[in-house]
Amino acid sequence: MNEDRPLTRLDMLRFARRVVEHQAARQLALMDRWIADEERREAAGRERRPTARQAAAQWAVERGLNGRSAVYVHAGACSAAGGRAKDVDREQAVRALTEEGVPACPLCRPDTALGILE
Repeated sequence: MNEDRPLTRLDMLRFARRVVEHQAARQLALMDRWIADEERREAAGRERRPTARQAAAQWAVERGLNGRSAVYVHAGACSAAGGRAKDVDREQAVRALTEEGVPACPLCRPDTALGILE
């Protein structure tokens, strides 16, 4: 532009348009990065989900607060099992009930399901 002449209203409007266009492009690029990040997070979550949804074990032994002593034997889907329950196979559940004297959960009654009645 010629520095001798003052800026016209049209010059200022064109300059304002370029500024807005530049800002909009930056904001769109930022939003595109956010979208890409979120798509990656969702894809990673979908990849992890199948491993987290493994089939529930049929039997579980609930440990006490000390982590060593067994408190109850549960059927695998028992809601009372809690976070200290460890999945076990049928043999281990039967052994815990018969040989180790671990009581059966009074809610899910795994002893009945296993065919072990006192």
